[in-house]
Amino acid sequence: MKAIALGLAAALLAGPALAGDITVDVRDAAGKPVTNAVVMVKPAGGVPAGRPMRVSWPMVMAQQNIQFSPYVLIVPLGSSVSFPNKDKVRHHVYSFSAPKTFELKLYGKDESRAVIFDKPGAVSLGCNIHDSMIAFIYVTDTPFAMKSGIDGAATVQDVPAGAAQLSVWHPNLKARGPMSRPLAVTAAAQRTTITLDLRPSLPR
Repeated sequence: MKAIALGLAAALLAGPALAGDITVDVRDAAGKPVTNAVVMVKPAGGVPAGRPMRVSWPMVMAQQNIQFSPYVLIVPLGSSVSFPNKDKVRHHVYSFSAPKTFELKLYGKDESRAVIFDKPGAVSLGCNIHDSMIAFIYVTDTPFAMKSGIDGAATVQDVPAGAAQLSVWHPNLKARGPMSRPLAVTAAAQRTTITLDLRPSLPR
């Protein structure tokens, strides 16, 4: 009985140590912080069973002040995203992106529409009425994802220790897909820097 108790205690103590937090500092070629970068970590052994993505932000892409808000929205695969119109003018939202092609025809103030995003990848948004309105929804199939802030940092929490792949995507990335590299996740907190080759920012 004593041996069993000791074994259970050791397992309980070891449990939290099997995952770690990873902070990624995203920089451009000049070394400046990059905001709105989507940072994702995929464990080599796959996503743990029963581990859904928990987000602290709403699944909402609003139209306000003749622009989309937020500029970049991360959503888990299979999410339903609402598109409320908070402007006095009507909007016509659309996307021709491969992960999700859709069209929300003209609708006015305080009206809303919803779209389910069922394929992973970047979805570019536009408005048929206002060409300057541009935004992006990134649909991720890993629960370990976060967006970089104005300091260029993104912290992904509770990633299982072991081999993994770190991927970073940004709307201005010159490459067609996310920039990826292998990553060895430890039980201790880690910090790493990744540099992106970006196109010049478009005016918003």
